[in-house]
Formats: sequence, structure tokens, C-alpha cells
Amino acid sequence: MSTNNEVLLRQAYKCRRGQALIFVTLSITVFFGLMSLVVDFGVMYRDQRLLANSTQAAVLAGAEAMSLAGATLATTTAAVTAYSGVAGNQNADANLPGVSLISGYGPKLYCSATMKTSGIVCSGAGANNAIVVEQHVTVPLTFARLFGFNSLILEATATAAMRGAQAVPYNVVLILDSTSSMNNSQSSVDCNNTALSCALAGIQVLLQNLSPCLATETTCGTATQVTGPPAYGYVTPSVDRVSLLTFPPVTTATAGNDFDCSGTTNPTVVPYSAVTPTPFPATDTYQIVGFSGDYRTSNSATTLNSSSDIVMAVGGKSGCTGLVAKGGEGTYYAQVVAAAQAYLIAEQALNPNSKNVMVLLSDGDASSTCNTISSGVCTAGPMIGASTTVKTGLYPPASTLQQCHQAIAAAQAAWAAGTIVYAVNFGAEASGCATDTSPTIDPCQTMLQMATYPVGGTSNTYFSDDPSTGTDPACVAAARPTSSLNQIFQVIAGDLTFARLIPNGTP
Repeated sequence: MSTNNEVLLRQAYKCRRGQALIFVTLSITVFFGLMSLVVDFGVMYRDQRLLANSTQAAVLAGAEAMSLAGATLATTTAAVTAYSGVAGNQNADANLPGVSLISGYGPKLYCSATMKTSGIVCSGAGANNAIVVEQHVTVPLTFARLFGFNSLILEATATAAMRGAQAVPYNVVLILDSTSSMNNSQSSVDCNNTALSCALAGIQVLLQNLSPCLATETTCGTATQVTGPPAYGYVTPSVDRVSLLTFPPVTTATAGNDFDCSGTTNPTVVPYSAVTPTPFPATDTYQIVGFSGDYRTSNSATTLNSSSDIVMAVGGKSGCTGLVAKGGEGTYYAQVVAAAQAYLIAEQALNPNSKNVMVLLSDGDASSTCNTISSGVCTAGPMIGASTTVKTGLYPPASTLQQCHQAIAAAQAAWAAGTIVYAVNFGAEASGCATDTSPTIDPCQTMLQMATYPVGGTSNTYFSDDPSTGTDPACVAAARPTSSLNQIFQVIAGDLTFARLIPNGTP
């Protein structure tokens, strides 16, 4: 190579020395720019998750609050705020100051038609069943300020239904009045038949909405039918187990006549005193069908299982009459409530993680009689063995006096032990309870005070099939007003679930 060429190469090399510095400078700028975006986007992602989590917590708290007795927009809003991300509340976070509820969505309540078709009726605050909550917050940016972005507004929306999520398993006892008054005709928005037929139709609605087995199972499996009355339809694993009791009591040997579909022979009625309120009596019983989980063949089944004894007992099989109003002994239900609680305690011992529920449907007027009295004890008639002098209204012991107060005492003992007691006032009136003289009480008040924890003249577990009548305000189920017996049982089934998130925009 010539000398001239070597000189030219050295000069060209010297001219490129500054180019590396330019590339390094540009690379560092780009690197720091990307790093700033990564840091700011990371912070924004964290803040968005914090905001979304607190919004979901707030909407679930609001959904639960809107279903409570006497719930209003104000009480629901208070629950939403308490569990929101707003400063000073349960889900406020020091990393996300300045969170606020968006006006009109803190919260917004509405009646979701979609939830109604799922059995979640619009019975919550303001006759609604769903709730929407929106929160927003302005978050400052750090490195993005170099590019002219000082802050960013984040928003989060969550929607919830007040019921629908499956809760713990339940042991459910249904107590159905089958005295002669249940043969009276009944006219309501969803039933024109005898009172008993309407009640049985309502119970069918309840069985349609409970969970017989796990939702993940294609079928619930074959039930183990226990031979001999009362019948049991055990399914393993089961979720909600249901037993049917009735009053007046019947002989154990003939209880099966209420579900054998023969329609020819009724169970034999016995005096109330023939039964002791303990599980599995030998000869006489209030229990028609034991705890069963075979009322539907799967959790998703839309029809009742016509082979189930409890379904047949409540008239859920075509051509099968089911339980009938036998009458015979008047009305006295303190003892059946105590018996139901004994069955629930025994069933809960077999299923330690379960909860107990009692549903009593009656007209509320206890007025059984005694034919013969000797030395302060009834010796003949429906109340054989009952005291004719005890006036305290407490049960036990059984007494011919204060019969309505005895029923209240038995129910309160049940819910004090953890059992949820639903009282369905089916035609009760503002006069009656003739045996209760000190203090006096009427059938409507009796049913109300039997329901779990009545407060301020109302209870979230008290219902009336006709809330528009009655001179006693207790005849009106102020917390859960509805004139539809079917809806009453839909609401009860919904109560055995809890609030759940649903997709935003659910109509």
C-alpha cells in the first residue's frame, strides 16, 4: 500500500472518533426514557389494582347491606363508603391517597332483570337487587413529567348482586301447618287454590332454588333411601339438606301416607302430647320426610326429581297429592318448633360445617284445647299431659295457657342457639291467641316475634302473604313486603346465599 493511502486511512479514522459519544448519549437518553415509562407504568398498575380491589370490596359490602332489614339508600351508601378506598375507611391505602366515589355511583342501586330470572327478587333497599360502585383517583407521575405528563386519572367500576353466591351447606327444616284451616281457599297473585296447595307450590319454588349438591358435579348421585318412615333421601356429598315437618303430629307408621301418592289414606293424627321434641321418636312424629338432598338430580337441574319422597310430599310429582290438611287437634306449635330444633342439632352434628335454618308457615293462631282437666293437668283431648295452670308463656313445659307465647319462646330458643328462623305469616290476623291473656298478643305479633331477632317492629326473616291488610302493623312484613308466596320462598332461598360480583353492565 502506498504511503498516500495510509495517510488517508489514518485521517478517516481520526474523523470517526466523536461518533461513539453521540451514539452513547442517545442510547442513555432512550434508556432512561424507557426506564421512566416502566417505573410509572408499574406504579399505575399497582394503583389500578388497589383501586379495583377496594371498589370490589365496597360493592360487596353495599350488596350485603342493601339486603338487610330496613335497608335504605343511606344505610347502603354508608356500608359502601366504610369499605371503600376513601381516606379513613377500611380499604384506604397510604400508597393511593385521594380516592373518591364518583357522584351517582357511590353507589347506584338498580333492579336487575337478569338477577330476577335467577331468583334474586328486587327486595333490597328501594326494591332493588343489584348495585354499582365507581371510584376514581388522580395519581402523580414521576419520570413521565419529562415528557409533559404530570398525572393520570384512574377509575374502577364493580357491580354486585345482593345474593347468588353459594354459601356454606344448610340443614333446612320446613314446618307446614296442616290443620283444617289450611283447607280454606286462597287467592293470591300466583295461586288460586286451597291454602295448603298454595303453600306446597311455594315450597316447590324453594326446592328449585336450593343447592342439592356441589355445582361442579354433573349429577348429585343416587340417593340412599332409608327404609321405613320417616323417609330420608341422603345424597353424598350434599349441600342443602331439607326435611319436612307438619302439625298436628301423626303416627310414625302412617307418616308415609303423605308421600306415597296413593291418595287413599291420610296419616293418623295423634294428640300433641304424644310426641316428645327429640329426634327419631318411636311411635309418633311431626317429621314426614327426613333430611334429603335428592329433590333435584343436579345443582343445574331445572325440574324437581319426581322420585324424591320430599318432592312427592310437597306435590311436586304429577298426579301425586302429597301432604294433606288433616286437622283434628287444633293448632299448637311450640312443640313442633322444639322438635325441629332437635332435628337440626342432630343433623348439624353429622355435618359440622353446616348451618341450621327453620321455616315455619302458619296462620299464627295457637288455640288447641283440653277436654278434661284433673289436678291442673289435661287428661283428655289434644293437649293430654299439658299443664292447665302454667302461665309464664315459657316452653317447655307444655301448657294449655299462653300458647302463642310458648311458640315464641321455643322459636327464640332456636335462634338463640344459632338457627335462622323464618316465619311466614300465611293469613294471620290481628285478633286471636285466645289462651294468651297476660300478656295478650295476636297472631301477627306471634309470627313476627318468632322470626329471628325482630328489631323495631320488623324482622328480615318475617314475611306475610298479604302485607296490605291488618289493623296491627305487625301484619305487614315491612322489611320484606311481597304478596307473592312464591316470591317469599325465592327470597328465602336467596338469603341462603350471599352477595356476589356480576359483570359490569348486567341488565
